[in-house]
Amino acid sequence: MSKVKRIVMAANKIIKKMKENPANIRFSDLVKACKEYFGEPRQSGSSHMIFKTPWAGDPRINIQNDNGKAKPYQVKQFLLAIKKLEERRK
Repeated sequence: MSKVKRIVMAANKIIKKMKENPANIRFSDLVKACKEYFGEPRQSGSSHMIFKTPWAGDPRINIQNDNGKAKPYQVKQFLLAIKKLEERRK
């Protein structure tokens, strides 16, 4: 199996977990999924990681580490962003 296919499968597994329970997601998993969909963060030197989206405004991808966990509202924003991204690709 190729490295790209493994990364995509891992991202899909993480997204499934996010949809089932956005309050119990590891921050590192959210970062992996964000990078898969939006590339490297445009800012990551502070407590926040900000990812560039192909649109202006919401939903924004601005995440922060909360003792190893992702904040649930930021997971929900990510899910809205990938939904919007998929709709734009149609």
